[in-house]
Amino acid sequence: MQMFAEERQRLVAARVAEAGRVSVTELAERFAVTTETVRRDLASLEQAGVLRRVHGGAVPSDSVSTTETTLSERLVQHLHEKHLIAEAAAELVASSRPGSILLDAGSSTEALVDVLLAQTGRRNHAAEQVVITNALPLADKLAGSPSHAVHLLGGRIRGLTRAAVGQETVDAVERLRPDLAFIGTNGVHSAFGLSTPDSEEAAVKEAFVRAARRVVVLADASKLGVETLVQFARLDQLDALVTDADPSPELATALERAGVEVVKAGNR
Repeated sequence: MQMFAEERQRLVAARVAEAGRVSVTELAERFAVTTETVRRDLASLEQAGVLRRVHGGAVPSDSVSTTETTLSERLVQHLHEKHLIAEAAAELVASSRPGSILLDAGSSTEALVDVLLAQTGRRNHAAEQVVITNALPLADKLAGSPSHAVHLLGGRIRGLTRAAVGQETVDAVERLRPDLAFIGTNGVHSAFGLSTPDSEEAAVKEAFVRAARRVVVLADASKLGVETLVQFARLDQLDALVTDADPSPELATALERAGVEVVKAGNR
């Protein structure tokens, strides 16, 4: 039975809202229509203010390159997925046993701290692990841990993310060479790499990527295929991506070519 355009467009809008980003090809396959039909649907929905067209697909109308939610908002989004990602990231810590870890600010890295602290309570750690971060919430949580020696980077505290940013922070990072860095991101894109809406946050993240011997990015499915305003790393600067979903074929190919290990949380 053929689906009417109005019903199909309603389902397209629902799919975009659910996934955060969809491709024209995916929608054409899902609704058994041509890519030209999908593009007409997307044009109609964009005109109605329901979504925004991007290269190869569409994103929700409020998903623009400078949009950035507060830390408190992010802490309650995708909780289950972030916990799975954090557990997979903690396994990387356990297997590599780094002497020093650099932790970026963000809700995914905060979830990792929660897992690491829970593991500390179950395991006997003979030696302290050095943890360096620019995030006030992460430093506060780790400060009482007997298994972690916490170093808080200085700088101007950005209220939206409660993270130190600015040249002072960048300068401090450039004097470090940590074994492992966990980086958060607002977008992971096949061509644009890693990005975030704020230029000061991007400068610190870029310094983190340059400083660490091994760089691991934590990104739930809503970040995959997304571009935001400021690029802070190319894919070939990364060692691993920990996520909760399979990347699109385009992104998966780009990650493979860049030599990035993809760790799908829940599969280990």
